[in-house]
Amino acid sequence: MSTTTPFISRKGMTRRRVLGAALAAGTAVPLAAGVGAGPVWASPGTRGAPTRFTLPAPTGPHPVGTVPLRLVDRSRPDGIAGPGHFRELMATVWYPARNVERYPVAPWMPTGAFQAFVADAGFGDLDLLVPLTSGRVGAPVLRPGRRLPVLVFSHGAHSHQGDHTVVVQELASHGYAVVTVAHQYDTYTVLPDGRVAVPLRDRSAPTLPGDFAADLRFVLDCVERLAAGSNPDADRRKLPTGLLGALDPRRTGAFGWSKGGTATACATLADERIRAGLSLDGPMQMKPPLAGELDRPFMMMSAEFTRATAPEVAAFWSCLRGRRLNIEARGAAHVSYGDNEALFPQVAKLLGWSGRQLEDVIGSLDPGQAVRIQQAYPLAFFDEHLRGRRSHLLDGPSPAFPAVTFLP
Repeated sequence: MSTTTPFISRKGMTRRRVLGAALAAGTAVPLAAGVGAGPVWASPGTRGAPTRFTLPAPTGPHPVGTVPLRLVDRSRPDGIAGPGHFRELMATVWYPARNVERYPVAPWMPTGAFQAFVADAGFGDLDLLVPLTSGRVGAPVLRPGRRLPVLVFSHGAHSHQGDHTVVVQELASHGYAVVTVAHQYDTYTVLPDGRVAVPLRDRSAPTLPGDFAADLRFVLDCVERLAAGSNPDADRRKLPTGLLGALDPRRTGAFGWSKGGTATACATLADERIRAGLSLDGPMQMKPPLAGELDRPFMMMSAEFTRATAPEVAAFWSCLRGRRLNIEARGAAHVSYGDNEALFPQVAKLLGWSGRQLEDVIGSLDPGQAVRIQQAYPLAFFDEHLRGRRSHLLDGPSPAFPAVTFLP
């Protein structure tokens, strides 16, 4: 897998070239949320200029722990890997933690994956530092009294499972266990034996939204195993203290961005274990089209793929028979409900971009408000439907979020 040539969409390449341009300017660019996680680097010739890009810290009351898992779905043979191989996924569990101080800070992406990610932008010769998050690897799980509600997350095309760390960390800090999935053959990740996986050009690779949805449903099987006290990791690596038996499979939701949003809709239609689903600007494009009736809650946070502009989105909306919500933030771009809103304003400042250049990447929505939107609305939605905590935020427009409109 490490020798394959990844397929990069035009938008994806633009995003990576921007990141590469920051690196080419002579800077090291860890995306770090953790304070004191390492040295702050400066650009050559720029005295004291900060170059550690940061992600906003989660706002919840709990510190965050994380642990990677290698999962093998033996019900799905992997024709690309060859005879005797099965669908292999890297996943990461994020959760509320305790006593985190002595545990290492988790990377935003594994080192080899980050290097491949940046090399695809044409800057592979640079000496890179691995980005960091707020999560602490292997920290013991906080058990507040009852089991933790569970969310599974699906990334976008040619992306990686950390591309919405702002949202994931926020939910974990408020008491959720969030399992992010690296969809093999359409992602950048590193397996425990050192193999670096990258997106493939091969059109026969299992990278359709339906394949992503099958991955999510398999991960739900693994959640049930964890809840029952069994370790689903294919290598039987040691899990953090308290993780076994900590998850509540009866309170499970799913969310995803772009293709992952479409996969979330597909999985929610097919699997009643998902009690609530959330799409972050999913295009809802599938063959055959999404169909059926869904009587469980579903929320769409729209930007470029709206019911007015995408017939597939409108058709999916018509399938919803339960509580349904559709919000849109004025000025949002396709990437606005993810980490890019925290990253690219820092890139722009470092490289001296104009406001128009920044808008071309992340839209005209104020980046600070974009971050607060992605922290607040998914939490309010899942709190209502997995915890029974009704939030007035979902009742209609809020003065705290003037850009957000509720679409009827």
